[in-house]
Amino acid sequence: MDTVEAVVTQIQGLSGGSSDVSLLHSLLKQADDLLHTESTRLAPFLDQLDPSIHSLGYLYILEACTSTPILKEQANQLVVSIASFINNCAAEQIRLAPDKFVILCKRLRDQVILLEAPMRGVAPMLTAVRKLQSSSELLTALHPEFLLLCLLAKCYKTGLRILEDDIFEVDQPRDFFLYCYYGGMICIGQKRFRKALELLHNVVTAPMSTANAIAVEAYKKYVLVSLIHNGQFSATFPKYTSSVAQRNLKNFSQLFMRSPFGGFLPYLDLASSYSSGKISEVEKSIQTNREKFEADKNLGLVKQVVSSMYKRNIQRLTQTYLTLSLQDIASTVQLNGPKEAEMHVLQMIQDGEIFATINQKDGMVSFQEDPEQYKTCEMIEHVDSSIQRIMALSKKVTAMDELLSCDPLYLAKAGRERQRFDLDDYDTVPQKFNI
Repeated sequence: MDTVEAVVTQIQGLSGGSSDVSLLHSLLKQADDLLHTESTRLAPFLDQLDPSIHSLGYLYILEACTSTPILKEQANQLVVSIASFINNCAAEQIRLAPDKFVILCKRLRDQVILLEAPMRGVAPMLTAVRKLQSSSELLTALHPEFLLLCLLAKCYKTGLRILEDDIFEVDQPRDFFLYCYYGGMICIGQKRFRKALELLHNVVTAPMSTANAIAVEAYKKYVLVSLIHNGQFSATFPKYTSSVAQRNLKNFSQLFMRSPFGGFLPYLDLASSYSSGKISEVEKSIQTNREKFEADKNLGLVKQVVSSMYKRNIQRLTQTYLTLSLQDIASTVQLNGPKEAEMHVLQMIQDGEIFATINQKDGMVSFQEDPEQYKTCEMIEHVDSSIQRIMALSKKVTAMDELLSCDPLYLAKAGRERQRFDLDDYDTVPQKFNI
């Protein structure tokens, strides 16, 4: 095909059955250089195509059409065009050229950021993620792009929609690191610290060939979220942590002054102060390292660490006293007065962190036991749902383990390593593979 007109004709004629589309894909790959050469005159040809029918050809032409530098004045129309295509294209066709589709969606991201309107990209990017996925268990290159737009637009609840999916398939490590890092930040924005800690933990412990900036930044937030959610931080890594992460991040924890990355001392100093249980020590640490926290854009999270310490100290009182005045709570926890103590107690009651009642007449707080008897229909359904999910996860892990045990690459590596260990350390290798 020597002309754009011939390419368009082929697109119109071969966008029917799956065999025709496969042939069209081969032709489009051959014509890709031509399309990029003629990129400035491609826009009118899009009017001759239906994005819902000619999705694959439309994708190739639109990608080439948008490959040249875009002026800010043209950005608005480009956003409209790409968003419209994403909403109308056929998923089975664009999955034949996932790299092209990802490039196009990243251009949408760039343009909405250029226009300072990230909200405009959130819905189309979510649609793009779902269309690119062959399964909800697959992590695509567009997952982190969608989460980034949610962060910039402060659409945290929308971002949670894909964080609820269980991911088992990952193509590119960088996508996984960014997905977990951005996802952790979204969960922090929604104060879902348990989920945030899980995602940041994944970044810190995931296999990596070398220490990367994403893991370093995640580690800083991991320290802070650990203090908020668990009330403590441990520099000890689980055994499944990659050796690179253990070697680098552990060294950063122990030798933070000499760390080549630097910047960990303020966070570990804060964790040490937090363990003392004294607000004054924590505030002193924050004041000393304020500039570093601000430079890392973590000062807001650091302030939540302080708030969590007040809550921890109030929770400790519930283990010692049955009743206590608001004035005594304020004095013990180092709050400014009974009014501030009342505000903290009420918020903790509302969040289900403590069980108590406040007598407004005499300013006394009565602490109570957890009223949950774990025998309601809702609780039984919750427990049953958790059991079913764990069973499904167990089956998935077993299937993945069986698949890995028959993987030639894994078995070849295990064979090379075998001489360094006792033979009893390994399961029997299937005879159909030669090691």
